[in-house]
Amino acid sequence: MQLKRAGAGAGAGRPVGFLSAALIKHVVATGVSKQDIRERIWDFMESQNLADFPRPVHHRIPNFKGSYLACQNIKDLEVFARTQEVKVDPDKPLEGVRLLVLQSKKTLLVPTPRLRTGLFNKITPPPGATKAILRKCATSQGVRDHSVPVGLESRLRVDLLVVGSVAVSEKGWRIGKGEGYADLEYAMMVSMGAVSQGTPVVTIVHDCQVVDIPEALLEDHDLTVDYILTPTRVITTGCERPKPAGITWSKISYEMMRKIPILRSLRYQEKRAGKDVTLQDEHQHLPEVSNQQPAPLSTARRPQDPPHLGSGSMQLGDVPPNTVYIGNLPRDARVRELKTAL
Repeated sequence: MQLKRAGAGAGAGRPVGFLSAALIKHVVATGVSKQDIRERIWDFMESQNLADFPRPVHHRIPNFKGSYLACQNIKDLEVFARTQEVKVDPDKPLEGVRLLVLQSKKTLLVPTPRLRTGLFNKITPPPGATKAILRKCATSQGVRDHSVPVGLESRLRVDLLVVGSVAVSEKGWRIGKGEGYADLEYAMMVSMGAVSQGTPVVTIVHDCQVVDIPEALLEDHDLTVDYILTPTRVITTGCERPKPAGITWSKISYEMMRKIPILRSLRYQEKRAGKDVTLQDEHQHLPEVSNQQPAPLSTARRPQDPPHLGSGSMQLGDVPPNTVYIGNLPRDARVRELKTAL
């Protein structure tokens, strides 16, 4: 596989590799799984030195040389001009878009890492922020330092979504890094009423990441995209494949419920609304929260057993999400003792 530098004309002066997508399409199209496609994209970007910090790009949404140039293309989209609330994933190659959102005085929402502490953080630059400060706010460190959490009760409406990809086809079919967070985030936003089928989705990739993806690999929960931005192209996919219609609870495990607290809140709400929220491993016994019992505050009396979250009638998601059970409390425990223990 040999890459050639673009000659005179519109492509002149582009770095080697910007026109490489056609050269790897035939290789990627023979992949038998999503992981095959991921590995070949990652390997190609590293071997051709198209990747940028952080490296190696394997198991990441890959950053690439020219990512800022690709991000600038979003200014040419009419959907960007008319939006106010923009959700941009925290991946490194999307840093340029996060900066443009802030510079345009739009609301920037960034998902929390692995959804551990909620769904979104709203980036709030300090008053009178200079371009340098805004650039800092657009980085992963800036997201941590200049953000406030956005809860389910905020009832926000997101106008535009910008997601990272490992591979994407001109038809709008997308492959992420394999952890499913972008798909889940979208499904959760649907459940919250924050997005609809008409909310546009943009991805930003290197040209070599635009490849043929067999339709047989797609699943109902996979997020598709409406626009693809590369350093050299703006692609309108015209994708007609429906986006996820909400959370597919049958694909959610108890382990995911434990790791992602906001899922428990959404499941509680949807269960109260009468929806089927049966989990992937509903029939299995729910693992204990911890292998170790918390130490009792006092041995004066026999500790009370906490409600059992397992095979009985009460399970994870059956109780209000803000309910906390604390076991091993003697009857004569005092509040100050509890505070000390906590």
